[in-house]
Amino acid sequence: MFFLLILITAIPAYVLGSVNGAIITSKMFYRKDIRDYGSGNPGLTNFYRVFGKWATLLVVLIDVLKTIAPVIFGGWLFGQFTDMVPNELWVFDRFYEALFGQLIAGFFVMMGHCFPVFYKFKGGKGVMAIGTIVIVIDWRLALIGWGIFILITLITRFISLASMLGSAGFPTAMFIINVGGIAERGVAILCVLLVVVRHMPNIKRIIKGEESRFSFKRKKDET
Repeated sequence: MFFLLILITAIPAYVLGSVNGAIITSKMFYRKDIRDYGSGNPGLTNFYRVFGKWATLLVVLIDVLKTIAPVIFGGWLFGQFTDMVPNELWVFDRFYEALFGQLIAGFFVMMGHCFPVFYKFKGGKGVMAIGTIVIVIDWRLALIGWGIFILITLITRFISLASMLGSAGFPTAMFIINVGGIAERGVAILCVLLVVVRHMPNIKRIIKGEESRFSFKRKKDET
């Protein structure tokens, strides 16, 4: 029954995660597909660079809502059925049912965003999703993760590097301020690994000195 809870949480989370705010907004407002412009990535950064800040607000709204709903549901669902948790999960550390449910939902939202079933499994990089997950879970985690993201962005102007380091601050902060147990921190680490894997091309460009630096001024000829 425990794995049934995971399925009930994971499937709708993945489906909702597959809804891509950048693609929907670019087609709705500009009659264009964001995947045909800029870097071709249907993510928030590329959308901003191509279309500017105002429509980007709608992208953020869509991507935030599609993450919040499953994460809240996952936490509620696991919190209602604590008796279904296998005894094995209590062996090494305390098992935080609701938090585990939130993280499972969050991870599968990220999977949907990165590998969306609606768009031939070619999606974004899951940064906004993981950033939203930490806000829902614990404001202290969000403060640390987003703080790292903002700091690295200001110093290097590499959104990709800031995204990876900010994401890594998530499970790190869980250890520091003692949030969750082994199972929950393990899922958080999986979320970070997914972000890193999706940024492998960026990592290669950073090493080669070819990565684009973020600027609040977008290129007008990209639209």
